[in-house]
Amino acid sequence: MSAGSPGIHQSRRRSTPDTRYAADASSPGLAARKAAAKLLAVVIETATPLDGLTDNDNGHPQYLALDLRDRSLVRAILTTALRYRVTIASLLALRLEKPLPPKATALMHILHVAAAQILFLDIPDSAAVDLAVTHAKSDPRTTRFSGLVNGVLRSLARSKQTELAAMLERTSDAPAWFAERLTAAYGSEKARAIMAAHRVEAPVDFTVKADPALWAEQLGGIVLPTGTVRVEKLAGNVIDLPGFAEGHWWVQDAAASLPARLFGNLAGLKVADLCAAPGGKTAQLVLAGAEVTAIDASKNRLTRLGQNLERLGLTATLLQADILDFRPQEQFDAILLDAPCSSTGTVRRHPDVPWTKSPADIEKLAALQAKMLAASVSMVRPGGRIVFSNCSLDPLEGEDLYAEFLAGTPGVAHDPVTPGEVDGIDSFLTGQGTLRTTPDVMDLGAPGLSGLDGFFAARFSRLA
Repeated sequence: MSAGSPGIHQSRRRSTPDTRYAADASSPGLAARKAAAKLLAVVIETATPLDGLTDNDNGHPQYLALDLRDRSLVRAILTTALRYRVTIASLLALRLEKPLPPKATALMHILHVAAAQILFLDIPDSAAVDLAVTHAKSDPRTTRFSGLVNGVLRSLARSKQTELAAMLERTSDAPAWFAERLTAAYGSEKARAIMAAHRVEAPVDFTVKADPALWAEQLGGIVLPTGTVRVEKLAGNVIDLPGFAEGHWWVQDAAASLPARLFGNLAGLKVADLCAAPGGKTAQLVLAGAEVTAIDASKNRLTRLGQNLERLGLTATLLQADILDFRPQEQFDAILLDAPCSSTGTVRRHPDVPWTKSPADIEKLAALQAKMLAASVSMVRPGGRIVFSNCSLDPLEGEDLYAEFLAGTPGVAHDPVTPGEVDGIDSFLTGQGTLRTTPDVMDLGAPGLSGLDGFFAARFSRLA
């Protein structure tokens, strides 16, 4: 599956805390704020994805030292601080007589963590300010700035009601490179709409085995035109919801569920799902009646895929392989390649992505996708279909790659998706018969219920 695509289930096991990062009992909540500032520093300064840092089994030691409640708080602070990073920085800058020294990064992370709480989270301003001041005093790098922290944050708390809305109107919460690429690809108006959608936490989508209306009622959601069940906000953990243990559904963004539906009738066909983990699309292919071989280069991810299929009561052949080197003994009837990508279509769920990726990453990943797509051609029989997809918003990984592959690959023809083929997707079809979704589409009347992940998909057929 695409890098960053929402999985079926993430582990909820507790890990043994690292006592090196034990909380300061004299200041309740301080350990969580210190962890948030530390992880924010790692994300911004080393371009490390947030998911790995906050993994409940293998995350950052300072995060694992916290109890589950404080871990949840840290995740809320971090996703908020990243989602509104430009707005927060702009409001902080208004309160600084001069910019902070370049080396004062630790101080800036403390301010961002506190500002995220003051501006956007349901945390008393006084608690956010006092813990930030205590944090600054406890760190030799920031002790002398504790007075500045106090003054800046108290000013922010006093003025947020009058300043925040106006600043949100003036800013786009994205790094300059990302905003520029979106504008170049989609035009200024749509780019602004996409970035506005990124400010809203994504709803939770469920692909159900059968009876979407029943599961919408059971889960407290609605049925989308595509058949996905959508819930605006979950009450509790996914694993505790009705139907989880019985394998009636899995979590999968509505856009991520579309590529596997572009094959038409799969009953009895042999299908390869390349880059398959964690298995949402594999499960769709199996349910459609295909004989599926799920291939992934990662042993651990393939193990997780097997566990997910077992919960769902579905069966596929699992194969660990690098698809650039993979040579099947027998060609498949169809290939799904949901390729590793920059994940820029998943910013609503992963607001760290624009801050951990770069144009160079997009170029490198687009080159890899082109190689994977070329390799997939030899795996499918003449007359067979290939569906290529990823969760990137960047044309270099989508529209441009599609055009270059089609022009430069003999023996392959574009197989356009036509209106009416798949329920609910006609508005996402391009003039070339490819699929393009963006976070600002599918307006359902409430920001928290609306939108889709950014996805591109194209269908090809191998000529005889």
